[in-house]
Amino acid sequence: MKKNKTSDHLANERTFLAWLRTSVALMGFGFILVKFSVFLKQISLLNAEKHIIHSQKEYSDLTGLILVATGVVILILSYLNYRKTQKKITENIFVGNNSLILTVTVLIVCISIFLIAYFFNNL
Repeated sequence: MKKNKTSDHLANERTFLAWLRTSVALMGFGFILVKFSVFLKQISLLNAEKHIIHSQKEYSDLTGLILVATGVVILILSYLNYRKTQKKITENIFVGNNSLILTVTVLIVCISIFLIAYFFNNL
């Protein structure tokens, strides 16, 4: 008797969509950081004659770009994991994959440490 694998495929798809939401959230947050940095630069240029000085270091652009790049990497890795899992489910040889989870966790921890250091230096 052949087992119906529809629920396994649907669970795989839901997992991919969760990774997709995570990557879009990271890219969105990075985009907001970059745009906010541009906004602060424009405001300081408009108010140059009033001698308003923006004393923060210029890491907002870099941080935003890193977040967007991390979102793209997570999206690519999650798609590759989705395809690999789909193939394993079809062949009935599924074994758990912890490499994607470990990679994304390390990326997020590194970015979090960078953001904490950035915010701590700007207090």
